[in-house]
Amino acid sequence: MYSLHEGSGLFLLAVLAGLQIAAEGRVTPPCRPGFSEDVYKVVMPDIVEKGHPLFNVRFVDCGRGGLVRFECSNPSDFRIEVDGVVYAARSIELSTLPASPLLIKASDTTTQQQWVTQVKLTPSTDYNQQVQQVAAPPVMSEDLQEIVFPSRNTDSQLKRMKRDWVIPPINVPENSRGPFPQELVRIRSDNDKNRLLRYSVTGPGADQPPTSVFIIDPISGELSVKKPLDREHISNFHLRAHAVDLNGNQVENPIDIVINVIDMNDNRPEFTHQIWNGSVPEGSKPGTFVMTVTSVDKDDPKTANGMLRYKILSQNPESPTSNMFTINNKTGGIITVAAGLDREKVPQYTLIIQATDMEGNPMYGLSNTATAVIRVTDVNDNAPEFTAETFFGEVPENRVNVIVANLTVTDKDQPNTPAWNAVYKITGGDPTGRFSVPTDPTTNEGLVTVVKPIDYETSRTYVLTVEAKNEVSLARGIHSPRQSTATVSIRVIDVNESPYFEPNPKLIKLEEGMMPESTLSTFTAQDPDRFMQQTIRYSKLADPANWLRIDPNTGRITTIAILDRESPYVKNSLYNATFLASDSGIPPASGTGTLQIFLLDINDNAPVVFPQETEICEKPEPNAINITALDGDLNPNAGPFAFELAHRPADVRRNWTITRVSGDYAQVSLKIGFLESGIYDIPLLITDSGNLPMTNTSYLRIKVCQCDFNGDCTDQQHIMAAGLGTGAIISILLCIIILLILVLMFVVWMKRRDKERQAKQLLIDPEDDVRDNILKYDEEGGGEEDQDYDLSQLQQPDTIEPDAIKPVGIRRLDERPLHPEPQYPIRSAAPHPGDIGDFINEGLKAADNDPTAPPYDSLLVFDYEGSGSTAGSLSSLNSSSSGGDQDYDYLNDWGPRFRKLADMYGGNDD
Repeated sequence: MYSLHEGSGLFLLAVLAGLQIAAEGRVTPPCRPGFSEDVYKVVMPDIVEKGHPLFNVRFVDCGRGGLVRFECSNPSDFRIEVDGVVYAARSIELSTLPASPLLIKASDTTTQQQWVTQVKLTPSTDYNQQVQQVAAPPVMSEDLQEIVFPSRNTDSQLKRMKRDWVIPPINVPENSRGPFPQELVRIRSDNDKNRLLRYSVTGPGADQPPTSVFIIDPISGELSVKKPLDREHISNFHLRAHAVDLNGNQVENPIDIVINVIDMNDNRPEFTHQIWNGSVPEGSKPGTFVMTVTSVDKDDPKTANGMLRYKILSQNPESPTSNMFTINNKTGGIITVAAGLDREKVPQYTLIIQATDMEGNPMYGLSNTATAVIRVTDVNDNAPEFTAETFFGEVPENRVNVIVANLTVTDKDQPNTPAWNAVYKITGGDPTGRFSVPTDPTTNEGLVTVVKPIDYETSRTYVLTVEAKNEVSLARGIHSPRQSTATVSIRVIDVNESPYFEPNPKLIKLEEGMMPESTLSTFTAQDPDRFMQQTIRYSKLADPANWLRIDPNTGRITTIAILDRESPYVKNSLYNATFLASDSGIPPASGTGTLQIFLLDINDNAPVVFPQETEICEKPEPNAINITALDGDLNPNAGPFAFELAHRPADVRRNWTITRVSGDYAQVSLKIGFLESGIYDIPLLITDSGNLPMTNTSYLRIKVCQCDFNGDCTDQQHIMAAGLGTGAIISILLCIIILLILVLMFVVWMKRRDKERQAKQLLIDPEDDVRDNILKYDEEGGGEEDQDYDLSQLQQPDTIEPDAIKPVGIRRLDERPLHPEPQYPIRSAAPHPGDIGDFINEGLKAADNDPTAPPYDSLLVFDYEGSGSTAGSLSSLNSSSSGGDQDYDYLNDWGPRFRKLADMYGGNDD
């Protein structure tokens, strides 16, 4: 076993290394998965802090990789990582652990195979002594401590060791000043006695980023650090040491080395905010929480280097005492320690807070400061106070919604807050509720306002008692002072009020028919101004029928015309007239009054027949007309009525008869069997039932006409009366004629449009458009002589220019866009047959170089070559023997368009 120095509460752990035999020159036995030892013995101190590594168990997984999962039998005290390192899950006292061994189980997540090993924990007797040795930085010398690889057996059979090595961490202080490289430990294998070995280390800090932090002498195995370490950057390094022979063969199992960087106090505390803002209500009791300030230290918080303490350096202002606040030196919580916080005196405090590490040691600790601004928030500890004991105001009588007086108050609380906003209440002097005191939201003044009319004749002055409070209640223990109540004296100003009629309206009942200059009543007004000597004069304001007159001094009303209940100005027997009363004040005031006259009915209207016109058939079956009477009077001066035929003319009673049906209705019917068509006026005597009844002769106009089987008149006059008039019939005929004209114009327009469409289609011959036509070539016939073609269409007239062959604006759909026309050769009107080859050759070259030429599959139109051509019919080329001796190989020189002809006629027979 080998012991290592360890600081900061770490301990020495040593277990036996696992055995893995691989004899030189022999074949390695098959790999068996499992723990390297059945029982591990671990030496540990009596007290272990949470999170410290204890030991590791080595598991031979035979390439299973991450498929093996570890479990611990006591997970509340220990936790095991995937690499087999066991850590303390909490602060552990060895004496409190159970005596039974700790079981470590490995499970294959795929095959569910399991392996179990035991760990026996024993206390360390040399732990305290080792901690004292590590307190100072390690001194490297010739007797540098060694880490020896576990010994390996050389037998041919694989054997397990009873123990495996667990190397305690190597502690290196950060920020070391060197010199560098600085030796840490020596790695050695027992096999170096027999052969030469080479040592190496791998892992982060060696061959992995950050590289070249640690180096090892490959010959001596001395492990050194090359530069200062920074715990705040990397707190520990996990390296693996290797030993190989000169051939590179592994002679020892790699061992794990953990290098812990020991913290030094090289970082000052840093406040998370430089200025902290907090608040506390005024009047708070001692011990009231205000706020919490926090700072952080990059040093190890588990050591004194990172343990911070807080304190208050200064307080500004120092009123009422210099120690109004205190701070929890560990948590940074600020609380009040003295009474007397008053926002009206000190609205804000500024504290300088200091944080010091090394548990606040002023000699060795590093410090930093921040500012805490504590705002004293307002509470309602000041009641509003009136600026005067009595306020004065005046208001004219009968005025509402006017401000009488402004009540001003002072409040020491924070403006525009519920503790400052005033609310006014009238507590006395206004039993009828004629005043209110709303608050001006801007000035916080009380506005004494009249909400109900005030009568000077009833009360000339008002004395109000007004109390002022805040929107929120006063703080506990605060009482309203006497200045929170004030008196408001209001004087009422007398104004000239309008006279008023009493009663208004005034109702009187009279019989209609009263003669002019009759006195009806006296309609007078009252003047409310009892303390003013004024006179009242009367005048007529509204008299729809102009029936009345009023005396301007006395108000006596007389008639100037007969009162008629049946007048259109009378509604429901009531006649309304309005009069005006004006006083002599300055300025004068006036009032109106309405006189209602209820007119009692008298029998002054004679009845008349209703309806006044009707129809009857020449031979009615039955023969009767129902009639009644209309009377402008009311009952009992109206119905029931008495109906009678007049005695003159004599034919009335001879042709007609009348029969009483009821008190208001009667029937008039023909007394004879036939009466010639025409219009007849029948005089009727109608008498009402009034006291002193009235009789009236009323004429009933009856139209006698020819009737159909339904009893309806069928003569022309009836038809014209019941049908459409001449103007309506003419209007209907005009509408029909206009509609026919519009239809005719639409038909003509459609025909003209069809003709234009057909004319446009004729501009292009359908037979010339081969895009949608089917051309049939299977009938070869007897050659060109067999076809009846008009060859004159193929000839090119001498007077027509080449550009004039096709009409302007008409192009085929498959033509290319227009470009400058190529210069095609122009031959004479009658070319010699011998120059046809030159002409075709020149035209062919121009067509090949023409970018606007149509594609090969387009229809090409060529001029007729004339009647003097010596060429035979193209349809007879295969059968012609006249040109058998002619050489057609020159056609190959004319371009790709004539190569087919050259192949057909220029080659051999095959």
